[in-house]
Amino acid sequence: MKKTLLFAALLAMVSVNLIAQDETEAKEEKDYPVSAIFEHPELIDGVTCMIPDKKTLELVIQHKFGSLENGIKDLYGIYGSSNIRLGLNYVPVKNFMVGAGITRSNMMTDLNAKWNVLNQTRENTIPVSVTLYGVVGIDGRDKDRIIENTTDEIRESWSGPIGTYEFSNRLNYFSQLLVSRKFSEKLSLQAGVSFTHYNTVGIKFDHDKVGVHGGGRLKVTSQGSIIATYDQALKIKSISEQREWYKHSLPSLAVGYEISTGSHVFQLYVSSTSQLLPQENIMWNQRDMTDFPGGFSFGFVINRLWAY
Repeated sequence: MKKTLLFAALLAMVSVNLIAQDETEAKEEKDYPVSAIFEHPELIDGVTCMIPDKKTLELVIQHKFGSLENGIKDLYGIYGSSNIRLGLNYVPVKNFMVGAGITRSNMMTDLNAKWNVLNQTRENTIPVSVTLYGVVGIDGRDKDRIIENTTDEIRESWSGPIGTYEFSNRLNYFSQLLVSRKFSEKLSLQAGVSFTHYNTVGIKFDHDKVGVHGGGRLKVTSQGSIIATYDQALKIKSISEQREWYKHSLPSLAVGYEISTGSHVFQLYVSSTSQLLPQENIMWNQRDMTDFPGGFSFGFVINRLWAY
């Protein structure tokens, strides 16, 4: 009888433990990642934590017109000089995207990768998404043009004699850590820090810049959102090679409107930069965002996704 009671007690304890475990696992299963923190892997000239599903191919078209400063004379920059980037991205495994693109400015080829280290969950077990993003840029201008510019402007930045050419002088790098959070169905915000390095710069410029970044999206309709980004290069004396700051990159602001239809995303914006790659904006921007409209340009982004 005692053995029977002991066996029954043990069986009850195991049953309670299994039920509790099932409930815990069920609760954990419900705490899945938040959907659509951002609708689009790109946010104007930057990126978001959004990575499409595995085996998704993305086509990105980015276009930025000339400055608004001439007004109607060149239709507010639309008939002025412009910058264009075409890019393709692919998701080979979950939470990891690779891509490549080419930009009209300096015929810059970029190779990039993005990895979601953490994803925000609905039960706030993980309260934010953490994303790592990296870009390698390759200056595609003619070799003779690079040597000419080197002789005239860069000189002491070369590792070899003046006027010589090395492929490494074409390279630049951008790395970024982003933290994102969806605060409600309407509001998503992100903040980040970056490090930019150019192998070759003018003698009055630094090779390295640390930048801070912010961005957000506010949904105003089922398919439309107000979007914005802010980027600023920091003045850090310990990594500077100069005695004084010479044409230090100015902070930039962009504001726009995003329309999402699921497989397509369209962004129309105004921005206080002329470039399209993040490392160029953080290193070289000389437009004053307080100078409106002269310091701003119209731009747009078109995104198309194919899932396989």
